Amino acid sequence: MLKRMKIPTLLERRKANRLIFFYKVVEWLVPAQPSQDFLTPVRQYKLDEVNCEFLGTKNESLKIIANITETYPQTPPIWFCEDDNVVATAAVERLANLAADKNNILQQVRILVTELCSLSNVGSPAGLHSLDKKLEEKGMLSVEQSSESEDEDELHYDMEEDHTSNDQKAKEEVDGIDTENLAVLARLKQSQRDEYLKGSVSGSVQATDRLMKELREIYRSESFKKGVFTVELVNDSLYEWHIRLKKVDPDSPLSQDLECYKEKENRDHILLSCSFKENFPFEPPFIRVIMPVLKGGYVLGGGAICMELLTKQGWSSAYSMESVIYQIAATLVKGKARILFGASKNQYSLVRAQQSFKSLVQIHEKNGWFTPPQEDG
Repeated sequence: MLKRMKIPTLLERRKANRLIFFYKVVEWLVPAQPSQDFLTPVRQYKLDEVNCEFLGTKNESLKIIANITETYPQTPPIWFCEDDNVVATAAVERLANLAADKNNILQQVRILVTELCSLSNVGSPAGLHSLDKKLEEKGMLSVEQSSESEDEDELHYDMEEDHTSNDQKAKEEVDGIDTENLAVLARLKQSQRDEYLKGSVSGSVQATDRLMKELREIYRSESFKKGVFTVELVNDSLYEWHIRLKKVDPDSPLSQDLECYKEKENRDHILLSCSFKENFPFEPPFIRVIMPVLKGGYVLGGGAICMELLTKQGWSSAYSMESVIYQIAATLVKGKARILFGASKNQYSLVRAQQSFKSLVQIHEKNGWFTPPQEDG
């Protein structure tokens, strides 16, 4: 009598495919005879876990673990660090923000090593740069899909982070930015690396990455180049900006006041303070007027600005800082802002601005925001 052959379930087939894949991964990650210039971070592995260990700049051991979920590679590995080390923590946070096409464990280990080396100011191992070639030789750059594509997708591997794409990305980041502002960006990157090494990190990786992107976009924007506004970092801090609003609607009384302001006090701008927290861009920055003292324009006591956009209720993480600056300029004009010449320069302060803004938010949370008629803009 013939025995009935057991047909493996979909879950069993997926596990088998993952096991085959990990055999291939481990073949590269744990070579039989590792050399000094070829990093071998993986110390232990099993079907649902990869344990990595790295030596820090002070020969300290950094243990970083990846948990592989049942839905891998549709969902990425979950990384965490056993050690309280700022460099390792920052590298792991970087992995949490990767695009969906970077879910592959090999890609993530490669990015992890590159990030650790970059944050520690050391060069990447030579073997890491030849990974694409090694994967191509082993047939792991791409896997032909059969009719059971749902199963075979788990063996698919695509490495796109080659030197050409990296060079192109670097070129795109600096295109349209002048030399002076490129130097500012370079100082910021170096300062961030120094902070990681000293263990005195300010802000978060997420906020820092977004603010660097916002600053690059502002530096290459036409409005910035034409002098509509300028942005200066306070004490080279990415989280504290001084924004000088130099041009508003030329037909507005505020524009005429700015001309008089230049003649009387040799200043040609409205100075704004912009402070970011580590949860940016999911919370708005706090923006207030420093000088001159304004009447109207939805500017509150202390210099805070009455705008729903600047509250948690009205804010969206999709807003760019350039668009926020334009919205503020439009709000000042719509609110018929005028410069109070001769007003006390001590009228605006951070504490007063925070107090008045807090009161404003409480009132509007209770009563809602007033939407002006369409003819009012």
